[in-house]
Parts: sequence; C-alpha cells; structure tokens
Amino acid sequence: MSLHPTLQPYADAWTHSIEAISEITQSLVEGEWNRRTPCPGWSVRDVVSHVIGLDCEMLGDPRPIHSLPRDLFHVTNEHQRYNEMQVDVRRHHTAPEMTSELEYTVIRRNRQLRNESRDPGTKVRGPMGSEITLEQAMRTHAFEVWVHEQDLRTALGRPGNLDSPGAYVARDVLLDALPGVVAQGADAPRSSAVVFDVHGPVEFLRTIRVDIQGRGTLETAPALGPAATLTLDWETYVRLACGRVTPEAVADRVKTEGEPDLAAAILRNFAVTR
Repeated sequence: MSLHPTLQPYADAWTHSIEAISEITQSLVEGEWNRRTPCPGWSVRDVVSHVIGLDCEMLGDPRPIHSLPRDLFHVTNEHQRYNEMQVDVRRHHTAPEMTSELEYTVIRRNRQLRNESRDPGTKVRGPMGSEITLEQAMRTHAFEVWVHEQDLRTALGRPGNLDSPGAYVARDVLLDALPGVVAQGADAPRSSAVVFDVHGPVEFLRTIRVDIQGRGTLETAPALGPAATLTLDWETYVRLACGRVTPEAVADRVKTEGEPDLAAAILRNFAVTR
C-alpha cells in the first residue's frame, strides 16, 4: 500500500467501523431504519445517510443541490445545515437503496485509500469549504464514523466495538478537546488541576492543569490534591463528550469529588461535538 504510515491507523479505524455499519444495516427491516438514535433529530436512516455523505465528501464528490424543509427543528446553525443536506436528500430512500449506496461508496473509498500516496500535510477540502490537512481530515473522519457506529448500535440495541481501532482515535480526539472544556468552558481556577479517571473497554487517567494565565494542558501524571476528580466509564464519557446525553441523564454513572460547582460546570460544558 502507498498510504503514508501516519495515515494508516485512521484508514484502519475507518475500515473497521464502516464494515461494522455495513454488517449492521444489511439485516435491518424497514421499520428499524426509522428508529430514533441518540444523535439529535436523526433516525437510523439519517445517520447512515450522513455516513455515506461523509465518505462522498472524502471522495471529493460535489455536494447535493437541495433545499432543506423549514420544519427541521434540530437544525439551528450553519454547520448543522451543512450536515443536514446529505441527510435530507436521502430521507425517502428505501432500505435496499440505502444499503446499496453504502456498499458502493465503501468500494469507492477503499479504492481511493489503496491509491492514496499524498503526504499527510497535503491541504484538502474540509467542512463548509474550509481547508485542512489530509491527516486532519482522515483523523476526524475515522472519529466521526466510529461515533456514528455507536449511535446505530445504541438505537438498535446491538452494543459492541467500544474498544475497536476507532475507539482509540476517538479517545485521542476527545482528550485534545479536554483542556478547553476545563479551562475555557468551565472556567476552572488558575493554578488548579482536574483529574479524569475513565474505566471500561478504554481506560485512562488524565490531568488537566490550568496555569496562571488560565490555559489548560493535558498531562498523564496524576495530580496531588486536584480541585475536582471525575470518575466515569468510557461509554458514558463518549456519550457526554459527543452531546448524546445530558449530565442529568447519566448522573448515576459519574462520580465527582472535590469542588462540586467546578465539577458541575465541567459536565455542563463537556459536549465538544454534536
């Protein structure tokens, strides 16, 4: 394969997740396509449509020319409008149409990855006309497809792959966002530390230290006398960080110690993607 070694983990993660999604959707009856998922406003069909759309964007396909209905109350900003376009255009597709388009898109993407010889730093088209590096695009894509695999599994009652290659990409993406959650979102005190103790299929212990200027940094070393400690399982961490549940809905699965107001502020600002 000509794929750059830096990009290979993201290709592997995408492959694992997309194959799981393909396998899950092959056996769905028509009614299951309409099941509600944890992704706000989206059914199983909508999530699969979004995944197809994400891969079409990675392929460089032109975006659909389509007018969105005015009654999509879950669409409240331009980013959501951008994502909704690929979803709404497929909203009335049948199950066979969905599975066949997914299969064809995966074949095309596999062919693209086999022939991918560009440098990780190559600039490519990103969401909403932005320009990002190929590495950033593939990392974000692997993360998103794994999260949507979990959306489908939750909706259909088929748990699994919480420790797959995509899960570890998701861990790193979400950890990168954690200093901002603590320092800016929750406005943690300067010269303080907050510890996150996550257990389950993916385990980690991380400290966010906030310096005298109010900047947060991620560290692997545990902190002595942290301002707050949050202990929770990996699945709950993902669902909170991706805006799939509210802190109140999973209060029994999150243990907090230290300053209660700070812990509450962190949980209120925990969602970094939706």
